[in-house]
Amino acid sequence: MTAHDTPSTNGMQRSLRQCLSNMAALLFRQGHVLETVTVPHRGLNRSELKSLGEADRDWAPCQHILETSQAATWNDQQRFVLTGLGRELLFDMFGEGAADCA
Repeated sequence: MTAHDTPSTNGMQRSLRQCLSNMAALLFRQGHVLETVTVPHRGLNRSELKSLGEADRDWAPCQHILETSQAATWNDQQRFVLTGLGRELLFDMFGEGAADCA
């Protein structure tokens, strides 16, 4: 553990990583691709988020964790997208192609 890695920081990163992993699996099961949330001008609308919540009861708590940790936000079109932090963590977990926004 480094000076910047406190137990609470480690716990938050684990929660974020678990939520990102659950989100990725749920997106795929619902017919989405990761770019849906990694490309800032795309995102999920409220209806799509509702469908995710109906498909998996763990989605609402994960969405809350992603938003409160600032790993996700709402874009100008009022769609749910990952922030730079969320994309960076996703990139670390799934590789460069998963979060490629080019």
